Amino acid sequence: MRSGRALRIGIDEVGRGPLAGPVMAAAVHLPEAIAGLADSKQLTAARREALAALIRERAVWALGAASVVEIDRLNILAASHLAMRRAMRRLAARLAAPPGEILVDGHLDPGLGWPCRCIVGGDGLVPEIGAASIIAKVARDRLLARLAVRHPGYGFEQHAGYPTAAHRAALAALGASPHHRTSFAPVREALLARAAAQ
Repeated sequence: MRSGRALRIGIDEVGRGPLAGPVMAAAVHLPEAIAGLADSKQLTAARREALAALIRERAVWALGAASVVEIDRLNILAASHLAMRRAMRRLAARLAAPPGEILVDGHLDPGLGWPCRCIVGGDGLVPEIGAASIIAKVARDRLLARLAVRHPGYGFEQHAGYPTAAHRAALAALGASPHHRTSFAPVREALLARAAAQ
């Protein structure tokens, strides 16, 4: 039976903008302070990896994801909220006390099933949200690097699915992989262009 004071939780997601790969979220409780936490986008890859290792060692955390199929079926916002709910449910099962203050990056309540407070720019303001952004970003980048091995030519290991010029050029040349989001306009347009050229 769980007891003790309610715990402060931070939640963030990564991967709303890419053309490929899942959207991923993390929920984190920090029993102790970790120096250097910040918005994952403001950190170098090496610094993110180092901080992610510390978070995994010292924090209570969980990941949640929504697949490309779910993104295309639901839309990216709803899929992001689904990933957050999955992360929060997994974290709640690991906590020694009930969730208390739940802080979510952004301005929309993802429907967690617990009361939460939304904070715009929270990943740069709240250590728990910053930790969640780092854990989710590192996990997603590693996944895209693995997908790059299975689907060479797209450069997933370099851009993590984001719509860089190189990624768009690969889409035009190769078409979409099974991990591309066909509901996103650049992917849809690349598929239509290839179909018209054949």
